[in-house]
Amino acid sequence: MAGFRTFLNSGHAPTLFAAFLYFDFCFAVWVLNGAMAPFISEAYQLTAAQKGFMISVPILAGALMRFPLGILAQYIGRKNAALVEMGMIVAALAYGFFFISSYDHVLAMGVLLGIAGASFGVALSLGSGWFPPRYKGLAMGIAGAGNSGTVLAVLFAPPLAQAYGWQTVYGLAGICMLLPIAVMIFFAKEPPDVEHQTFREHIACLFEKDGWAFSLIYVVTFGGFIGLASFLPTYFHDQFRVTKVEAGQLTMLAALMGSAIRVVGGYISDRVGGINTLTGVLSVVAVTLVLCGASGQSLTVTTLLFMLCFAALGAGNGALFQLVPLRWPLATAVAGSMIGEVGALGGGFLPNAMGLSKQYTGTYFWGFVAFAMLAVAMLVMLRVMQIRWTRTWAEKGGRARPARVASNNAQPAATSAKTAASKPAVRSAGR
Repeated sequence: MAGFRTFLNSGHAPTLFAAFLYFDFCFAVWVLNGAMAPFISEAYQLTAAQKGFMISVPILAGALMRFPLGILAQYIGRKNAALVEMGMIVAALAYGFFFISSYDHVLAMGVLLGIAGASFGVALSLGSGWFPPRYKGLAMGIAGAGNSGTVLAVLFAPPLAQAYGWQTVYGLAGICMLLPIAVMIFFAKEPPDVEHQTFREHIACLFEKDGWAFSLIYVVTFGGFIGLASFLPTYFHDQFRVTKVEAGQLTMLAALMGSAIRVVGGYISDRVGGINTLTGVLSVVAVTLVLCGASGQSLTVTTLLFMLCFAALGAGNGALFQLVPLRWPLATAVAGSMIGEVGALGGGFLPNAMGLSKQYTGTYFWGFVAFAMLAVAMLVMLRVMQIRWTRTWAEKGGRARPARVASNNAQPAATSAKTAASKPAVRSAGR
């Protein structure tokens, strides 16, 4: 407990809480269509492929909106960018409440829900910006635990949809968004870790191998989390014939594991290193996904396997974003947004793969196998890339370098990046 108080005192706790709440409510809105997919599918008699595509639209839209929001945050501040985004979300939910009357309208609503999915990089950078490097992993893990919004969506949206109609849920969600807006206005403070840079320096991570390596790993960890969390209500309802509300409750069990363990993933990574943590995570994910596909006749076994899989995915999310501020200490919002953007695209892949597998082979198994193979490929890439990472900007295993060591090793990192991406690491370490 004393250690946690020390952590809180090292930064600005109210801003961290505001960032968590902002991300939590945005995440809940982002996955609303997935949580209510059984109701929407029944209303419009959708095929398996149409279900998968409908669920993937908000994920893909959110992925494409993340990087522009990260850029905006660099110019108007992360707090202001968060408030602009939440205002747009309220307007989007009003559209959903008043105007949806067809499947095409649902797809359009999916694009608007993508606005909520853009919050990721800004929320994590806002929450961790007040904290020193040794606590970045934990701070980002706490802010990133806002993906527990998935739990809110799958737990409350189905019973509310059953009681009042699924369109009404959009209106109720819009009212609820007023809470994180108020908290952000009155409690959050813009972090001081800001440096004036050119646009080229802002987007430097787009032109580096490290940025793309992180992004591809995040395709598995975060893409798997958001894709599965959005698709599981449909999977449980179709595969095991449980009620729509029960499907949401079963999804909640798995999503809760992923959200809670994200904080643990960041905490562990601060100590044993993000690279070591990700190695274990990707191995567990690959195995459990195949087993989930093979255990499609047992609801109990499948649910337990999904809980284990989500725990690994959550730890992987925390582990990867323990590494991001080490690599891009003064461009964390932009780097995080870019990595989150590509990673979320993986979430769009999974529901489509599952829907197509079911429609054309009669089983979801090959959708699971496809994503498991991707996890194995990313594990191989990680083990190759970490050789250079631990020679330039990270300690063995992916831990943060002590300030003196980071300064002495600044030149190799700067040479490899050739932009501000590595040079700020020297300045940050010396502060």
